[in-house]
Amino acid sequence: MKRILVIEDEAAINDLICMNLEIAGYEPAPFFDGAEFSSHLKEHHGYDLALLDIMLPGKDGFELLEELKAYDIPVIYLTAKGDLPSKVKGLRSGAEDYIVKPFEMLELLVRVDKVLSRFQKDTEEIRIKDVVINEQKRTVVKNGVEIALQPMEFNCLLTFWKYRNRVMTRDQILNILWGVEFEGESRTVDVHVGNLRKKLDFGDVIKTVPRVGYRMEVS
Repeated sequence: MKRILVIEDEAAINDLICMNLEIAGYEPAPFFDGAEFSSHLKEHHGYDLALLDIMLPGKDGFELLEELKAYDIPVIYLTAKGDLPSKVKGLRSGAEDYIVKPFEMLELLVRVDKVLSRFQKDTEEIRIKDVVINEQKRTVVKNGVEIALQPMEFNCLLTFWKYRNRVMTRDQILNILWGVEFEGESRTVDVHVGNLRKKLDFGDVIKTVPRVGYRMEVS
């Protein structure tokens, strides 16, 4: 399980981020003070990613970025500082991404996933019932038999897995798959879902949420 630092001094925001990371299958580690985290990092640095506020008590996010970089921990800034000089400074100093508050939680999870994918050191098999997914090899095996999926079907399956147990609209799914604001027919998702349900017997895994979209339900 990926361990993600949440270094944010506003308790309500910190709690909300941690809750959503847990739902998405990550292990969050909350911190509220820059100086306290700096002391902690000297002894504990087995983390996969840091979500870092800039304006923190003790030490600010720009100072902490240098310390995190020393342990090869990638950083996404989460900050209310939306001015251009701060963005340029944050990205030029080595942050992987820069997100200005307020932000949509799904957008944050998508960006977290993209950064983790770039820094992925190993490949873990994904198991859903009798289906085994290998993300690197892009293979899907059901009961020992490989199932042929079209590229976009495979991407759709991974999207459901990465944002499992949460409701996603068709437009959100399309935007994640194409990486841009998709202006085509949102019912394209219905076709992919129908194929996945049929090929993988996932009728009870990928659930329809009436008038909203879909949710992958896994324990």
